[in-house]
Parts: sequence; C-alpha cells; structure tokens
Amino acid sequence: MTVLKDAHQLTVTEATKRGVAGLVADAERGDALVVTRHRRPVAAVVGIDRLAEIDEAAADLRDLALVLARSVADKGRRTSLDEVMAAFGHTRESLADIEDDE
Repeated sequence: MTVLKDAHQLTVTEATKRGVAGLVADAERGDALVVTRHRRPVAAVVGIDRLAEIDEAAADLRDLALVLARSVADKGRRTSLDEVMAAFGHTRESLADIEDDE
C-alpha cells in the first residue's frame, strides 16, 4: 500500500496523545500525517487544500480513464443529433414547437 509521500507516521496512541487540535494544526501547516495501527496505515490527516488537490487529481484520472476507454472502443461510427432525436421520437421541428417554461 502506498502512503502519502513525505507524510509523517504516528501510531494511534501517539495521535491520541497529540489530540485532534494538534493533528489539525499540523494539517493546517501542510503536514500530512499517516496514523498506523500495528504498523499498518489506517488513516490520514491532511489539510483541506491537499484534500482538494487529491479530489481534483482523482477526477482528472477518471476523465483520462474514460477518454482512454472510449479511444480503445471507438469503432469510428458517429451518431448525428437527428438520429438521437429520432430515437426519442422527436425532430428538430417537434422540439421547436415545444413551449418554453418561464
């Protein structure tokens, strides 16, 4: 299991002694902490900015995976807007006749 790079490790007992306020203060300073139990990482304490970076990176990786999957599965067939509308029983004219909700 990969742990946060450059993260300081401490046991659950050490984390308990430092208290929530101490852990939060470290996270606010940008220090990442990995809490271990029986020498196994079980939790991480990171600042909100770092968490946002991690969330953004995860979203980027999901988008990349989707693009790669689509490129592998691409058969070169394209569907026009008119074909999609027809599949749902519409035409450009029938959609233009629908009144807008205001």
